[in-house]
Formats: sequence, C-alpha cells, structure tokens
Amino acid sequence: DNGAGKSTLIKIITGYHRPTSGEIFFNGEKVDRLTVPKARALGVETVYQERALAELQTVWRNIFLGRELSNRFGFMQINKMRRETQRLMVDHMGFTSSAVDPSSVIKTFSGGEKQGVAIVRALYFQADLIVLDEPTMGLSLQETRKLLDFVRGIKAAGKSAIFIDHNVFHVYSVTDRVVVLDRGTIAGEFLTKDISLDDLMEKMYRVAQTGSLD
Repeated sequence: DNGAGKSTLIKIITGYHRPTSGEIFFNGEKVDRLTVPKARALGVETVYQERALAELQTVWRNIFLGRELSNRFGFMQINKMRRETQRLMVDHMGFTSSAVDPSSVIKTFSGGEKQGVAIVRALYFQADLIVLDEPTMGLSLQETRKLLDFVRGIKAAGKSAIFIDHNVFHVYSVTDRVVVLDRGTIAGEFLTKDISLDDLMEKMYRVAQTGSLD
C-alpha cells in the first residue's frame, strides 16, 4: 500500500536518495555513496510508472535518447539506430517485421507497448538489474498480459528485475521471490515456489491488519 516504502526503496537503489542506515551490496560487493551515475554504471535501469518517454518523438529516438550512437567522427548513426530499434521491436516486443516502423511516434503506441519500449531500452544498454515501478498501472487486461510477457523476457535474457506493484496476482505470476514491505520494513519474504498465491494473500492481509505476520 501507499506508505510502505516502495518509492523510497527505488530512489535508494537508483542513487537518488542516500540511505540513513544500512548497507548496499551489488553482485556481492559493497557499494559506498551510490549516486545516479554510479547506479547506471553498475547496470541499474528503471522503468517508471509514468513511463518517462517523449510522446512526440519516434520509437528509435526514445530508445537512444541521451545515449545516441555515433561514429568516430562524432556524427550520429541514425540508420544504425533505426535498424537496432527494428531488431529490438521484433526480438523483444513481439512485432512482426512487416509491422515494424522505428519512425512511429510513441504517442500512437498502447500503454503496454510504451512500457515495452522502456524495457527494451534498458535491455539494449546492458542493464543487469531492471527496476519496474508499478508497470501495469493504467493498463488494460490485454496490455497487462503483454507487459508481463516483457517482464518474463527480462528473465529469459539472463537479467534480474525488481517488480514493484500493488497487484499481488501480477507479482506472483512473474517472480521467484516476493518481499512484503510495511511502513519501511520487511514484513515478510517468500519464494514463490514454496508458497501458494492464496497463502501469500492471507499473509499480506495479516500484515495489512496487524503490521506483522505473527
């Protein structure tokens, strides 16, 4: 729920906020003074619920925005960026080659497709950890199914993801481990292979009512 600490956790992981206590480890190594540039250098990318896309720009410009490909003379490689965008849309977003147009304007995409663009952008730039901030918010049922397929694609690509959401059904269907937050503390942690969805919901209800699993 609101106030559980989800947004604060995201900001700490991505380097926007410095924690007041505790330590941060990435790939088994302690990270001191995590900043936004340092988090990105470590391979942390975030897909926000606001999607953070330029609605009036094309797909290829959104994917490479701020990290444009250039040749050794400093000139942008526009054709290469378009080709790479086309490949990403076919390989990771489920488009057929005949339906792909890297020059399509983002605002013409559905909500799920926009989230897909944000996810493949993170994958292209070699993110090792993708943080998804309530990615299904505002999506239709069909768009949500597509988005969850994108999340499964992250795992298939050998990457890790933190999926933050209110909807336990969505979380349970794509994750290996569920962490329940309550007012900034970890109220429970479960492997999805060891707990049923019904049991997980019962425990979450108990936390919501009492603040504890006891």
